[in-house]
Amino acid sequence: MKVVVPLETKEREKRVALTPDVVKTLVQKGFEVAIEKSAGLKAYVADEVYKEAGASIVESKQDLYANADVVLKVNPPEPSEVSLMKKDAVLLSFMWAATNPELVQACAEQGISAFSVDAIPRISRAQKMDALSSQSNLAGYKTVIMAADALGKIFPLLMTAAGTLKPAKVVIMGAGVAGLQAIATAKRLGAVVEVSDIRPETKEQVESLGGKFITIEGDESIKTGGGYVKEVSEEFLKKQQALIQKHVAQADIVITTALIPGKKAPVLITDEMVKSMKMGSVIVDMAVEQGGNCTLSELNKTVVKEGVTIIGESNLPSLLPMNASELYAKNISTFLLHLADKDGFKWEMEEEITKGSLIVHKGEKLIG
Repeated sequence: MKVVVPLETKEREKRVALTPDVVKTLVQKGFEVAIEKSAGLKAYVADEVYKEAGASIVESKQDLYANADVVLKVNPPEPSEVSLMKKDAVLLSFMWAATNPELVQACAEQGISAFSVDAIPRISRAQKMDALSSQSNLAGYKTVIMAADALGKIFPLLMTAAGTLKPAKVVIMGAGVAGLQAIATAKRLGAVVEVSDIRPETKEQVESLGGKFITIEGDESIKTGGGYVKEVSEEFLKKQQALIQKHVAQADIVITTALIPGKKAPVLITDEMVKSMKMGSVIVDMAVEQGGNCTLSELNKTVVKEGVTIIGESNLPSLLPMNASELYAKNISTFLLHLADKDGFKWEMEEEITKGSLIVHKGEKLIG
């Protein structure tokens, strides 16, 4: 089978779906691999290095897609890209299918099959395929580094002859993969860290990393599944805001990570809460692409409002393209090797990983 990797066209994207080490592994397993010219340059991988790993370099995107049995991407393709794929080809990428019906329809009309990386079930045997976690891990780290750079003070306690500098106080909202990495990074830099999460089972993880858990009593409106919060009521969100307001007002940095799959991000930081914060403090809104956890954040902008710096970077993993590409390449190649070998796809339709992640099968939509 011929596996191809196109150049990512999304704005602000620097990642690439395969790295040379992973190309070498796939070639050894009998796959033919082709890379679009310059696909890896923003991740600091030259075309020559791909050639040395056994891949061919293709100049034209049209030629690349026309000969592809399998297309590996990071971001969801545009419908115009899908139209370049041959019938019965297979796409593996992030798809966010629940909120991207046009892409699902385009795949069906083209007669291809499409697997969504973000729909891989969160089970133990799929951990090596879990691109959501690998990318969120890096995002959590980068978030703290960006916040530290924007803050006009240091993180750790510092005792000098001229006086003692108090440690920075960081409040992190959400103790998922990104939140936990943010806790660990902020603690390593010497900050005092407080964490809120509506899932009480995260308390032990937070405390094991040295964070102080802000206890919020849940209610029946909270629905979870696969490690994620699926649904929460407006009434509960207001209760949560009221409880954490005093913590936010005292914080030097607030990092928000709350997302609900397929829905607008919940509002955690209101205009009034921003006004209550100290002059010079920093907010990083990791949910800005889904509407934002902070009412004053702006997509792909860093703004100062009420004396507070608010960072709204939508693609944090892309700011670490070398590591992000390396991890994603291992995730997606493990996924591919689970689904197929050099001779073709297994199509084990009742197998849990296949069933959970297959969005379109040979032109037939399996969702929506």
